[in-house]
Amino acid sequence: MSDADKEPDGDAGRFAYDGLDPVLHSKARIGILTALATHPDGLSFSDLARLCSLTDGNLSKHLEMLAREDDAKHPLVKITKTFQDRRPLTTVVITTSGRKRFREYLAQLERVLRDAAQEADATDTAGGTARPGLAGA
Repeated sequence: MSDADKEPDGDAGRFAYDGLDPVLHSKARIGILTALATHPDGLSFSDLARLCSLTDGNLSKHLEMLAREDDAKHPLVKITKTFQDRRPLTTVVITTSGRKRFREYLAQLERVLRDAAQEADATDTAGGTARPGLAGA
């Protein structure tokens, strides 16, 4: 690597994206939290499974993680089990702390998108060829 290709020391960790929360950074959990964020009154377990294209077992596993994450005082989701017409009904709602943490996560994703778009724009305006990984993006 030539000196021209090296990043300045002030940029160390610039693209580490430590704010990308590993608990939230999963296709299923992003879908679950997005569905819940757009339904402030919550969703039934079956509606959530359908909207996220998850099996009952898979959804249950992800919800268990989201309900216990952050600590017992501040779960990301609240799960309520009741009965409706003598049938069990499980309802899931995103909590206030869950909504806050999800917004922080989305802000980090927006930073990733801005950085990637900036790189693509720099390549396009420099008249150079697209770099691998951004080719055709």
